[in-house]
Amino acid sequence: MPIDLRIFSMDFAGCALSDCRKNQTECFIVQQQPLAPLVILGSGYTARFLWPLVADRAPNVFATSRAPEQHLSHIPTAQRLRFDLSQPDTWANIPREADLLWCFPATPLNLVQQFAASLRGLDRRMVLLGSTSAYTQGDAQEYPPPWIDETAPIDLRQPRVQGEEYLRQEHGAVVLRVAGIYGPGRHPLDWIRTGRVGPTRKYVNLIQVEDLAAICLAAVERGNPGEAYNVSDGQPRTWKDICETMMGPVARSPADTTAQTEAGKETGKRIDSTKLLRDLELRLTHADLFRSLRELASPDR
Repeated sequence: MPIDLRIFSMDFAGCALSDCRKNQTECFIVQQQPLAPLVILGSGYTARFLWPLVADRAPNVFATSRAPEQHLSHIPTAQRLRFDLSQPDTWANIPREADLLWCFPATPLNLVQQFAASLRGLDRRMVLLGSTSAYTQGDAQEYPPPWIDETAPIDLRQPRVQGEEYLRQEHGAVVLRVAGIYGPGRHPLDWIRTGRVGPTRKYVNLIQVEDLAAICLAAVERGNPGEAYNVSDGQPRTWKDICETMMGPVARSPADTTAQTEAGKETGKRIDSTKLLRDLELRLTHADLFRSLRELASPDR
């Protein structure tokens, strides 16, 4: 039975919902062995939403930053770690037995390899946040574009993809190929209003950051080592569809129309996240994009 991420995020700190049997009145939760220490590498947008889900694991959960005093003020001092991939003298700050949740691009490859070598011989789990930009599109102009699952070709010319694949193949990392992330302070409608994107026929794949945070923790616990998983809400939409549903038809000048016509030649991608939901037995909280966007726009949010 799929695990509701709202339940999972509340109970991850104390127990794992690996055996949840529901009837009409109750859900039995089976305790597992004590969880290993967890280190969140990176202090960016997603990491900010991860911390509330794992804070109850103190003192065995840590967050890292190149400047922890500046960027981790919301985290207890004892749980802040200084880590900079480009400064090997900081690598020893990572507890040797800890699982790793890697939240920044795994580049450059030589430093990724050296850091990973320092972890050899340790029984740890590693989850790495990648991107669906890893997938190549080639010259195909099929429309709608074909669905892309984890077997699709990836672009190994990208430094980030090189690091991800090295860690996946050589160190058993679970790689999450993440679609566009939205959430509080990061609203797709703002991207449209500011001209970052236009109401074109290009397909876009999105994931709400709170779902992503819970998925990260599920991957630490349940992901198969050495596997890649696509992470999106499973409902690709065009920017035109998003714009018109949320804002209504928008009148445009001839210059705008010409620019949008050129941009509209891009087909985008349609990301298939079936494997993630099946293997990790998850049910997204924010599967309805338009409902989530309206909630984000609410004054109470």
